[in-house]
Amino acid sequence: MDEALRQLKEQSTTTISDALDRLGIPGQCLGIKPLDLSFRLCGRAFTMRTIPVAVEAGTVGDYIDDVPPGHIIAIDNAGRQDMTVWGDILTFVADKRGIAGTVIDGVCRDVSRSLELKYPLFTRGWSMRTGKDRVQLDALSVPISIGGTRVHPGDLFLGDADGVVIVPKDREVEVIDLARSIDKAEVKIREAVEGGMRLDEARRQHKYFKLQSKDE
Repeated sequence: MDEALRQLKEQSTTTISDALDRLGIPGQCLGIKPLDLSFRLCGRAFTMRTIPVAVEAGTVGDYIDDVPPGHIIAIDNAGRQDMTVWGDILTFVADKRGIAGTVIDGVCRDVSRSLELKYPLFTRGWSMRTGKDRVQLDALSVPISIGGTRVHPGDLFLGDADGVVIVPKDREVEVIDLARSIDKAEVKIREAVEGGMRLDEARRQHKYFKLQSKDE
Protein backbone atom coordinates (compact mmCIF):
# COMPACT_ATOMS: atom_id res chain seq x y z
CA MET A 1 0.00 0.00 0.00
CA ASP A 2 1.41 3.45 -0.89
CA GLU A 3 1.93 5.94 1.93
CA ALA A 4 -0.77 8.40 0.82
CA LEU A 5 -3.35 5.63 0.76
CA ARG A 6 -2.27 4.37 4.19
CA GLN A 7 -2.60 7.84 5.71
CA LEU A 8 -5.93 8.52 3.99
CA LYS A 9 -7.37 5.33 5.51
CA GLU A 10 -6.90 6.88 8.96
CA GLN A 11 -9.12 9.87 8.13
CA SER A 12 -12.87 10.46 7.88
CA THR A 13 -14.64 12.00 4.90
CA THR A 14 -15.67 14.96 7.04
CA THR A 15 -12.08 15.82 7.96
CA ILE A 16 -10.92 15.41 4.36
CA SER A 17 -13.87 17.56 3.24
CA ASP A 18 -12.76 20.30 5.64
CA ALA A 19 -9.21 20.12 4.28
CA LEU A 20 -10.49 20.34 0.71
CA ASP A 21 -12.57 23.40 1.61
CA ARG A 22 -9.59 25.04 3.32
CA LEU A 23 -7.51 24.55 0.16
CA GLY A 24 -10.31 25.54 -2.21
CA ILE A 25 -10.40 22.13 -3.89
CA PRO A 26 -13.79 20.75 -5.03
CA GLY A 27 -13.81 17.14 -3.89
CA GLN A 28 -17.14 16.28 -2.26
CA CYS A 29 -19.20 13.81 -4.34
CA LEU A 30 -22.64 15.14 -3.45
CA GLY A 31 -25.62 12.80 -3.34
CA ILE A 32 -23.55 9.60 -3.29
CA LYS A 33 -24.21 7.41 -0.23
CA PRO A 34 -23.24 3.92 0.99
CA LEU A 35 -25.74 1.06 0.81
CA ASP A 36 -24.88 0.38 4.46
CA LEU A 37 -23.59 2.90 7.01
CA SER A 38 -20.85 0.47 8.06
CA PHE A 39 -19.29 0.48 4.58
CA ARG A 40 -15.91 2.16 4.13
CA LEU A 41 -13.75 2.35 1.04
CA CYS A 42 -10.35 3.80 0.27
CA GLY A 43 -8.37 3.39 -2.92
CA ARG A 44 -7.36 4.82 -6.26
CA ALA A 45 -9.92 5.42 -8.97
CA PHE A 46 -10.39 3.17 -11.98
CA THR A 47 -12.73 5.37 -14.03
CA MET A 48 -15.33 4.75 -16.69
CA ARG A 49 -18.18 6.59 -18.38
CA THR A 50 -21.41 4.96 -19.54
CA ILE A 51 -24.01 6.28 -21.96
CA PRO A 52 -27.44 5.27 -23.28
CA VAL A 53 -27.21 2.55 -25.92
CA ALA A 54 -26.55 3.34 -29.55
CA VAL A 55 -28.29 1.56 -32.43
CA GLU A 56 -25.97 -1.38 -31.84
CA ALA A 57 -26.17 -2.11 -28.11
CA GLY A 58 -22.82 -2.45 -26.33
CA THR A 59 -21.81 -4.13 -23.09
CA VAL A 60 -21.30 -2.71 -19.61
CA GLY A 61 -19.45 -5.18 -17.39
CA ASP A 62 -16.67 -6.74 -19.49
CA TYR A 63 -14.04 -4.38 -18.05
CA ILE A 64 -14.13 -6.00 -14.60
CA ASP A 65 -11.18 -8.38 -15.15
CA ASP A 66 -8.91 -5.44 -16.03
CA VAL A 67 -9.41 -3.53 -12.78
CA PRO A 68 -6.31 -3.81 -10.53
CA PRO A 69 -6.97 -5.24 -7.05
CA GLY A 70 -7.28 -2.55 -4.39
CA HIS A 71 -8.69 0.04 -6.80
CA ILE A 72 -12.09 1.71 -6.64
CA ILE A 73 -14.35 1.33 -9.66
CA ALA A 74 -15.87 4.74 -10.44
CA ILE A 75 -18.78 4.78 -12.90
CA ASP A 76 -20.14 8.01 -14.36
CA ASN A 77 -23.67 7.24 -15.53
CA ALA A 78 -24.65 10.92 -15.39
CA GLY A 79 -26.82 10.30 -12.32
CA ARG A 80 -29.39 8.32 -14.33
CA GLN A 81 -31.87 6.41 -12.21
CA ASP A 82 -33.80 4.70 -15.01
CA MET A 83 -31.09 2.12 -15.72
CA THR A 84 -28.69 0.24 -13.45
CA VAL A 85 -25.00 -0.21 -14.26
CA TRP A 86 -24.05 -2.65 -11.49
CA GLY A 87 -25.55 -5.86 -10.16
CA ASP A 88 -25.09 -9.27 -8.61
CA ILE A 89 -22.42 -10.72 -10.90
CA LEU A 90 -20.24 -7.60 -10.87
CA THR A 91 -20.40 -7.49 -7.06
CA PHE A 92 -19.44 -11.17 -6.89
CA VAL A 93 -16.50 -10.81 -9.30
CA ALA A 94 -15.25 -7.53 -7.79
CA ASP A 95 -15.25 -9.04 -4.30
CA LYS A 96 -13.49 -12.17 -5.55
CA ARG A 97 -10.79 -10.09 -7.30
CA GLY A 98 -10.06 -7.91 -4.26
CA ILE A 99 -11.41 -4.68 -5.71
CA ALA A 100 -11.82 -2.15 -2.89
CA GLY A 101 -15.30 -0.88 -3.75
CA THR A 102 -17.50 0.79 -6.34
CA VAL A 103 -18.78 4.37 -6.60
CA ILE A 104 -21.59 5.09 -9.06
CA ASP A 105 -23.12 8.36 -10.18
CA GLY A 106 -26.27 6.43 -10.93
CA VAL A 107 -27.96 3.37 -9.48
CA CYS A 108 -27.24 -0.30 -8.85
CA ARG A 109 -29.34 -3.40 -8.21
CA ASP A 110 -29.07 -6.74 -6.38
CA VAL A 111 -28.14 -4.88 -3.21
CA SER A 112 -28.54 -8.00 -1.08
CA ARG A 113 -25.35 -9.45 -2.61
CA SER A 114 -23.37 -6.36 -1.66
CA LEU A 115 -24.73 -6.51 1.90
CA GLU A 116 -24.05 -10.25 2.15
CA LEU A 117 -20.43 -9.91 1.01
CA LYS A 118 -19.92 -6.54 2.74
CA TYR A 119 -18.70 -5.21 -0.60
CA PRO A 120 -18.66 -1.39 -0.41
CA LEU A 121 -21.14 0.12 -2.88
CA PHE A 122 -21.71 3.89 -2.90
CA THR A 123 -24.46 5.11 -5.26
CA ARG A 124 -27.41 7.46 -5.76
CA GLY A 125 -29.78 4.59 -5.04
CA TRP A 126 -30.95 1.25 -6.35
CA SER A 127 -33.59 -0.22 -8.62
CA MET A 128 -34.53 -3.57 -10.11
CA ARG A 129 -34.48 -2.25 -13.70
CA THR A 130 -31.61 -3.68 -15.75
CA GLY A 131 -29.26 -1.57 -17.80
CA LYS A 132 -29.06 -4.28 -20.47
CA ASP A 133 -29.98 -2.78 -23.85
CA ARG A 134 -30.32 0.61 -22.15
CA VAL A 135 -26.75 1.59 -21.27
CA GLN A 136 -23.29 0.78 -22.59
CA LEU A 137 -19.66 1.52 -21.82
CA ASP A 138 -18.42 4.67 -23.54
CA ALA A 139 -14.84 5.08 -22.26
CA LEU A 140 -12.38 3.66 -19.73
CA SER A 141 -9.64 5.46 -17.78
CA VAL A 142 -10.85 8.96 -18.66
CA PRO A 143 -11.78 11.98 -16.52
CA ILE A 144 -15.36 11.59 -15.29
CA SER A 145 -17.85 13.29 -12.97
CA ILE A 146 -19.11 11.74 -9.73
CA GLY A 147 -21.63 13.76 -7.74
CA GLY A 148 -20.59 16.94 -9.52
CA THR A 149 -16.89 16.40 -8.82
CA ARG A 150 -14.21 15.79 -11.44
CA VAL A 151 -12.40 12.46 -11.01
CA HIS A 152 -9.23 11.47 -12.88
CA PRO A 153 -7.77 7.96 -13.09
CA GLY A 154 -5.56 7.37 -10.05
CA ASP A 155 -7.21 9.99 -7.84
CA LEU A 156 -7.88 8.86 -4.26
CA PHE A 157 -11.38 7.96 -3.07
CA LEU A 158 -12.44 7.86 0.57
CA GLY A 159 -15.93 6.75 1.54
CA ASP A 160 -17.73 6.23 4.84
CA ALA A 161 -21.16 6.73 6.41
CA ASP A 162 -21.15 10.43 5.48
CA GLY A 163 -20.55 9.87 1.76
CA VAL A 164 -17.59 10.04 -0.62
CA VAL A 165 -14.75 12.49 -1.21
CA ILE A 166 -12.12 12.54 -3.93
CA VAL A 167 -8.54 13.70 -3.38
CA PRO A 168 -6.76 14.74 -6.60
CA LYS A 169 -3.56 12.77 -6.97
CA ASP A 170 -1.53 15.94 -7.67
CA ARG A 171 -2.67 17.46 -4.32
CA GLU A 172 -2.89 14.34 -2.14
CA VAL A 173 0.09 15.06 0.13
CA GLU A 174 -1.11 18.61 0.77
CA VAL A 175 -4.71 17.53 1.48
CA ILE A 176 -3.78 14.63 3.76
CA ASP A 177 -1.24 16.66 5.76
CA LEU A 178 -3.81 19.40 6.36
CA ALA A 179 -6.50 16.85 7.30
CA ARG A 180 -4.18 15.36 9.89
CA SER A 181 -3.59 18.80 11.44
CA ILE A 182 -7.36 19.49 11.49
CA ASP A 183 -7.97 16.14 13.17
CA LYS A 184 -5.34 16.92 15.84
CA ALA A 185 -6.96 20.29 16.56
CA GLU A 186 -10.37 18.68 16.99
CA VAL A 187 -8.91 16.08 19.35
CA LYS A 188 -7.43 18.90 21.46
CA ILE A 189 -10.82 20.66 21.56
CA ARG A 190 -12.56 17.52 22.80
CA GLU A 191 -9.84 16.94 25.40
CA ALA A 192 -10.14 20.54 26.61
CA VAL A 193 -13.91 20.24 27.01
CA GLU A 194 -13.47 16.90 28.76
CA GLY A 195 -11.15 18.71 31.17
CA GLY A 196 -13.80 21.28 32.04
CA MET A 197 -13.15 24.11 29.57
CA ARG A 198 -16.07 25.90 27.92
CA LEU A 199 -16.57 24.89 24.28
CA ASP A 200 -16.34 28.46 23.00
CA GLU A 201 -13.01 28.94 24.77
CA ALA A 202 -11.66 25.59 23.52
CA ARG A 203 -12.67 26.47 19.97
CA ARG A 204 -11.03 29.90 20.26
CA GLN A 205 -7.77 28.50 21.62
CA HIS A 206 -7.48 25.92 18.87
CA LYS A 207 -8.72 28.21 16.07
CA TYR A 208 -11.72 26.00 15.30
CA PHE A 209 -13.45 28.47 13.02
CA LYS A 210 -10.39 28.69 10.78
CA LEU A 211 -10.09 24.94 10.31
CA GLN A 212 -12.49 24.85 7.34
CA SER A 213 -12.02 28.42 6.08
CA LYS A 214 -10.30 28.82 2.74
CA ASP A 215 -6.74 30.04 2.99
CA GLU A 216 -6.26 33.56 1.67
